[in-house]
Amino acid sequence: QVQLVESGGGLVQAGGSLRLSCAASGRNFRNYAMGWFRQAPGKEREFVAAISGLNTHYADSVKGRFTISRDNAKNTMYLQMNSLNVEDTAVYLCAAGLTILTLSSRDRIDYWGQGTQVTVSS
Repeated sequence: QVQLVESGGGLVQAGGSLRLSCAASGRNFRNYAMGWFRQAPGKEREFVAAISGLNTHYADSVKGRFTISRDNAKNTMYLQMNSLNVEDTAVYLCAAGLTILTLSSRDRIDYWGQGTQVTVSS
């Protein structure tokens, strides 16, 4: 069993930056592919980024602006978000799964966090 807890959300002006964290408890954190999703009001949950080992994958909408990373010694994953715009406003959730592909396609996600709110003002 793995529990995921996000933090770092908040209110930021357009053009600003935020760093989200996802702390994992439980065994074998390093064995999981980890990812970030987001859900805006009235919209479906969408894939943002994923990481497994040294491999990363990003949604086109965030490529070049967001950076995903992880520290296995701390059982923590991060999402550095730069050049934020109002379209990035959403609840951001972390997830754990088998591979980057199964995460990004939502084919199989083993664990979800509760989410952290990110609001970007114009």
